[in-house]
Amino acid sequence: MSQKSKEKFEVQEGETIDACLDRMKAAGYYPVRRCEEPIFEEQIKDGKVHYEPIKRKIVFEAKLIE
Repeated sequence: MSQKSKEKFEVQEGETIDACLDRMKAAGYYPVRRCEEPIFEEQIKDGKVHYEPIKRKIVFEAKLIE
């Protein structure tokens, strides 16, 4: 079975970026793009809704090493 030419790797909870990059390399891919998305939590203060960033999601787009 052949591997996909492009793949996405997400940094898992409790995993370092280096560990994710090592996992990517072990799967036969190299990173081409890094995307960060904030994750917000809805909080109500004084009757108004506020959105506070609580963490971030890091996703690497990778290509197959040929």
